[in-house]
Amino acid sequence: MRRCGIGDLSRLLSFYQLVASETDDMPRYGRWIYGLHPTREMIEGYVRQGAMYCLEDGQDIAAAVAMTPCQGEDYHGVDWQVELADDDVAVVHLLAVNPRFQRRGRAKAAMREVVELARGEGLGAVRLDALECNAPAHGLYESLGFERRDVRRWHAPNTGWIDFYLYELLLR
Repeated sequence: MRRCGIGDLSRLLSFYQLVASETDDMPRYGRWIYGLHPTREMIEGYVRQGAMYCLEDGQDIAAAVAMTPCQGEDYHGVDWQVELADDDVAVVHLLAVNPRFQRRGRAKAAMREVVELARGEGLGAVRLDALECNAPAHGLYESLGFERRDVRRWHAPNTGWIDFYLYELLLR
């Protein structure tokens, strides 16, 4: 997995458009609608922060994920296993796999890399949220040792008010 730069932005935008429009069961599990979630601004912001990573297969982006080295206020007050400073937590965003490469372990490989990156930065935990209806994502995270810690009802432009499961993996 490699960190994406601004020169990758066009490919990443096309990748996320493809994922949102061509992934089987996207309306059921992920509910992404490109332009509402994810947005160009969101993707570009992660790239400019140096927080976007991708796995490639030949000329194709097989998977992409953003990892920020800080949690936001939405993650405050959650029943985490340990209390950590905001800047001691990696947060996963926009994990996606190209439809041509799904069900081949690419999401698991990307998440393993994220965990190792966070560990290498000396962070105390990796945290993330997933739609309550996204059973495949829950299975992935739990297979990697993430523990479901809470449920929060949040509003998202692509879903309206919906429940999110919050997951955590301690690194130390």
